[in-house]
Amino acid sequence: KILYSYEVNWIDSDIPWSDRWDVYLVGSPDDEIHYFAIVNSLMIVIFLTGAVATIMIRTLKKDIAGYNEMQTLEEAQEETGWKLVHGDVFRPPQTYPMLLSVLVGTGAQIGTAFFITLLACMLRMLNPIKKGAALTAVIVLYVLCGGVGGYVSSRLYKFCDAKSWKRCTIATAIAFPGLIVSMIMVLNVFLTIVGAATAVNFLTIILVFLMWGCVSTPLVFVGSYFGYRADKVEVPTKTNQIARFVPEVPYYAAPPTSVLIAGLLPFGSVCIELFFIMSALWLHQLYYIMGFLMAVLMILVATCAQVSMVMCYLQLCVEDHRWWWKSFLNCASAGFYLFLYSLWFLTSKLDLVGILPVMVYLTYMSMISIAFGLMCGTVGYLSCFWFTRKIYAAVKVD
Repeated sequence: KILYSYEVNWIDSDIPWSDRWDVYLVGSPDDEIHYFAIVNSLMIVIFLTGAVATIMIRTLKKDIAGYNEMQTLEEAQEETGWKLVHGDVFRPPQTYPMLLSVLVGTGAQIGTAFFITLLACMLRMLNPIKKGAALTAVIVLYVLCGGVGGYVSSRLYKFCDAKSWKRCTIATAIAFPGLIVSMIMVLNVFLTIVGAATAVNFLTIILVFLMWGCVSTPLVFVGSYFGYRADKVEVPTKTNQIARFVPEVPYYAAPPTSVLIAGLLPFGSVCIELFFIMSALWLHQLYYIMGFLMAVLMILVATCAQVSMVMCYLQLCVEDHRWWWKSFLNCASAGFYLFLYSLWFLTSKLDLVGILPVMVYLTYMSMISIAFGLMCGTVGYLSCFWFTRKIYAAVKVD
């Protein structure tokens, strides 16, 4: 017989237990790539800031000064056409106003939950090394942020002069969770058929959804209550009774071209950092620098806001006042690019065997892409709302 033995010498250390991995993580060669990602994103933001500054300071200032000098209609048309739609720019969306309100409210709820999760990781209230705990925190915080979603959706729905406020509130509470649970249940059918260890009992999924709904729905109703109690959002111009005719719109200001162009820049501002996040999710690597991720999130928000304002200005200049849905879809298309990126990651970085692992991957990446698109679309929509109120408040309307 051969006896194997080993000896261990314990050495006292002043390093806290929570920081025991820092010797491997701090000073990683990937830090330079993260810095490069931040610089790349900042370059995009600086470029867009210059574009927005040019519009706001030079073009708009010149336009507003000219309009306030009571130019003739012909002279105003020669310079720009955005003032000509002042009687229709705040006309509530005529197509699916409830759906738009629900999407924006859900996006605000997702963005708030993600921001608080990152903040908790930065303050060391959460350990990013424990991926399960971080994911659980996102879900719990999404439920607890139901008041934010209810408040935002109710304010927008009230602005649209709609009456079915209960239906809008319930849809805000259960639409996104219901979609996610439906996708998981379809995936779970295939996992159960093949006898996979990751298959979950359907009763468990339904109970989790009910618990989610029973906690989130009351919070959404509380937020909606305060949203409907608040005064209606004031706008600087009156809306005409008859909608203005929309002329033929150039290709760059009309979907799908405008949607595809606008969504490319927000995605480009986060694509480098996205590679590390995907590697942490699917290649069992570690992602721990939440400060970088918070900076990228701020850059993403700034990029979405500026892209949406530039596209909205171009749209108004060609006398197209139907900016509500377009402002949301322009930035929400970043979720489409995220899904395309996940397909590239699947073919080039992953080595999945069989159709079922691919289905699992695509299902979860679809969920992430939808949530990402809703968050970006919400930022674009709210930014355009603020932008239009500011520019039309600065001109004298006859």
